[in-house]
Amino acid sequence: MFRKLLLLAGLMLILAGCKTASMNNRTETVPTPAPAPTIAKASSLPSLDGSDQAATHIVKLKNGLTVLIKEDDRFPLVNVRLYVHAGSAYETPDIAGISHLLEHMVFKGTDKRGPGETARQIESVGGSLNAATSFDYTVYYVEVPETQWKLGMDVVTDMAFHQTIDPKELESEKKVVLEELERGEDTPTSKLFKTLQSMVWKDTSYEWPIIGSRETVSGITRPQIKQYIATHYQPQSMLLAVVGKVDPDKILAEANQLVGSLVNTRSFTPPSPLPVPEAGDGPRVVKLTGKWNKVYMGAAFPIPYGTSAEIPGLEMLCQLMGGDDTSRLYRTFKYDKQLVDDISVSPLSLERGGMLYVHAVLDADKVDEFWTELNKEMATFNPADFTDREIERARLNLENSLFLAKETLSGLAGKLGYFQFLDNGEQAEKNYLFSLSQVNRDELKRLFDEYIRPDRLTLAVLTPENAPVSAEGLTDITKANWPSKKAAKAKQAAKQATGPAEVALPGGSKLILLPDETLPYTAMSMYWTGGDGELDPSQQGLASLTAAALTRGTLKMSATELQDFLSDHAASLGSTAGRNVFAVEAKFPTRFTDQVLPVLSETLTAPAFNETEVERAKQDQIAGIKQSEDRPLGLAFRHLFPFLYKTGPYALLHLGTPEGVEQFSTSDIIRFWGRQSMHPFTLAVCGDFDQEAMEAFATKIAKTLTAPTGEYAFTTPEWGQTREDDLHLPDRNQAHVLMIFPTPGKTDQEASAKLELLRAALAGQSGLLFRDLRDKQGLAYTVTAMLWQSRNTGFMALYIGTGPDKVDQSITGFKRVLADLAAKPLPQDEIDRARNILTGDYYQDHQSLLSRSREAASLQVRGFDLDYEQLLIDRAQNVTPAEIQDMVQKYLTPDKAYLMKVTP
Repeated sequence: MFRKLLLLAGLMLILAGCKTASMNNRTETVPTPAPAPTIAKASSLPSLDGSDQAATHIVKLKNGLTVLIKEDDRFPLVNVRLYVHAGSAYETPDIAGISHLLEHMVFKGTDKRGPGETARQIESVGGSLNAATSFDYTVYYVEVPETQWKLGMDVVTDMAFHQTIDPKELESEKKVVLEELERGEDTPTSKLFKTLQSMVWKDTSYEWPIIGSRETVSGITRPQIKQYIATHYQPQSMLLAVVGKVDPDKILAEANQLVGSLVNTRSFTPPSPLPVPEAGDGPRVVKLTGKWNKVYMGAAFPIPYGTSAEIPGLEMLCQLMGGDDTSRLYRTFKYDKQLVDDISVSPLSLERGGMLYVHAVLDADKVDEFWTELNKEMATFNPADFTDREIERARLNLENSLFLAKETLSGLAGKLGYFQFLDNGEQAEKNYLFSLSQVNRDELKRLFDEYIRPDRLTLAVLTPENAPVSAEGLTDITKANWPSKKAAKAKQAAKQATGPAEVALPGGSKLILLPDETLPYTAMSMYWTGGDGELDPSQQGLASLTAAALTRGTLKMSATELQDFLSDHAASLGSTAGRNVFAVEAKFPTRFTDQVLPVLSETLTAPAFNETEVERAKQDQIAGIKQSEDRPLGLAFRHLFPFLYKTGPYALLHLGTPEGVEQFSTSDIIRFWGRQSMHPFTLAVCGDFDQEAMEAFATKIAKTLTAPTGEYAFTTPEWGQTREDDLHLPDRNQAHVLMIFPTPGKTDQEASAKLELLRAALAGQSGLLFRDLRDKQGLAYTVTAMLWQSRNTGFMALYIGTGPDKVDQSITGFKRVLADLAAKPLPQDEIDRARNILTGDYYQDHQSLLSRSREAASLQVRGFDLDYEQLLIDRAQNVTPAEIQDMVQKYLTPDKAYLMKVTP
């Protein structure tokens, strides 16, 4: 169901090399217009629930195109998305990747919009747009202010039905897609899954990656794209979903006008499900080597298609076995036996088939032991051993993740659209929840025995070079230890706010209340000054380690008992450390407030810091360091701050070094937490909560923890003397370049407003960098600008991921764009676009409860007013082109630049 879709997006769109807001996400369509419009008219809009208020209206136009309209007035936004029954599974081997390439080309021009104009129009009104290609469908979507709903509908339908496939743009875009393909091959998880899918789905159209191959993408022609559109982009195979603050009658009328006259040129036959083989030929094992620090293992078992009646039971089984930190496999192999850095199990359900995907990360010297123990576990696994508590916990968390998808407009639109397009509409959700409520131990055992079997096992392993691991050895281990099976994972959440209230607490702490009764959930963010700012260079990494250890049990609860409690109550609890702050955050259904607050209090005032758990936290942090250095951008950002800064917390490696982390003791953590917790804190609470209970909780914590410590000093660091840093990751396809310029910190709000506006002008699909380096020169798949600011320091970075042979050209491109900005003021329409982007980004990024509690707490603890960001946006509305020009001349000049490169 919808959680499966999220997992599906995470796994399979990785394979596609799918995009983000600053990347090209395109799609296009060429249905044939009828000579005379035949518009379906609805005198009254039907609703699924029989009521008019907040109804979901489903209307099928005369040409078969389905229109879904959902009224939701929580935000001044409208989300429009168009689903097309055309993805990589509708391709033939010789044109593999054409769906994804077509998605790119839509942004390269339509009959009435030139290259880049689509993104420019949407972003210029403060909206966002994107698209995604999956195995089974392509979806185009925009989110715009409520007043711009017509523009949103026009852009989405224009992209799908009126694109031009300019031959020159096509050749340029193919290069970009190939860059994107190579980018994916630099990532272990992507490489692993591509290998598995080619084995599990051999001889089917699910066999090849969504993004295609170098050979097929390079060979795709304009006539082939046009033919593909004519074949698959039929109105009867589409769904137009509009969700938000809308008038349904106006939406339907506009839909009729935009697409009601289109006609189908051929019939559409829904694809038949792939059969799950009665007997497999496994275990099948393949080993790949490379310059990795860790071993990455992926195991897959075929399961039925997404709408099969067996899916709820399989999802329940996966959740129980490996869905979260309380699951059997995670507990056994991560906590008890400490054989892996991480292990998870995920159900991947597609329109015609699926797989149960097991993923583990570990050290090379533990592979044989882990694989032996895992196979033994599977051979004796009996779902009848699950307790009532475990089953109800799994059921609660699956239901919870489905419910929370409604928290944002985008999540709600995606959920409704997915159910309507690929299943039985909103009734499918009700059917799923009913089926989930009926799953019992007998059903779990039947599903386990049927699908999780060694003869259906496919295993791919990525290892470091010269690692003592062999495909033959792993095959022999399975045959020797498992005459039987394995599986599991799912979950997600987010949402909106209201007027704040502040309460003073003892010791200088503060409580901020942000009531929002839309959903029965509470989000809490508790921030202290400190973090890395409490450390000297010999202690780098200690703040992060303390954050990781803090939530691993209390004096009354072991780590596993705490995890069980959180999962039983659909709650989350986490702790993080920053350069100048330390934070603890929680989120939970409001009905569990009386149970969660005492546990949160114990976590803060009586953490266990158990020796075993501390050791586990250390190994996790070391594993995180090594894994980050397997990823080009992970390596870059790990070393970025020590490269830029000489002094203060900014000069430290945030996670420390493996050797340094290994040396930390429990006493070090206890001493650090003792200092850190005495600082005054700011607690922000957002959602549907009991104010009296929150005030009582916050007052108790303030009295227990805080003590006079003096005011925390936000340092103004010295910048490094070395201006260039070259990092290398052998055997990677792409180079990554960051050109960084020092800027003022957030205390200079005037400068911050101008810098934010400048960043918005540079970034985005319609931004100056994208249009020049990406669209005109075809240098990269990703190019953008970033602004980072602490209280007393900051920087703006220009980033590009490109081919190793294009590094110098990319740097020259950066300099030319900045030189143009310094030489002449930006046109007013560019300023207007950037202003709207700032506003649109702010509201889109602050829909979730935690995002709003986090913003309030982090601003207050650093000495800023709650409305700092909104005032910054207001100030940006009055920034002139000349002021932007002045900022470029003052801060973004070549002589001030720092350059970091990660090359193969």
